[in-house]
Amino acid sequence: MQTMVSKIFVNLPVKNLSRSMEFFTAIGFTFNPQFTNETSTCMVMTDSIFAMLLEEGRFAEAAQKPVSDATQSAELIIALSTDSRPMVDEIVQKAVAAGGKASNNKQDHGFMYVHGFQDLEGHLWEIVWMDMQAFLSNK
Repeated sequence: MQTMVSKIFVNLPVKNLSRSMEFFTAIGFTFNPQFTNETSTCMVMTDSIFAMLLEEGRFAEAAQKPVSDATQSAELIIALSTDSRPMVDEIVQKAVAAGGKASNNKQDHGFMYVHGFQDLEGHLWEIVWMDMQAFLSNK
């Protein structure tokens, strides 16, 4: 089956690009210098998942709408899967150590383990580990 899409680029507004880059570097993400300038950068999460961090003015130009204050309201939750339960906690701990906030209590559903954080702008990130064999056997 041919898929319609092959990569995802999430665009997020940030108040201070260099501060946001420091935050996400502390968690373990990297940035593509080819797509980085004074108002935007491309954060590499995997070889097919990217987040474009755009300073608020640049984001407003692209969206052609006012920029929401993510500390006051939520528009989306970005969920990323990991290979292990300990990695879920490790990523959230790194985010909190870098200035973010834990955004929910840990959720353990047996086949799925979830914890999350808010980044410097208040965007919600959920880190998930799922035992696919257990999940599929519960069908």
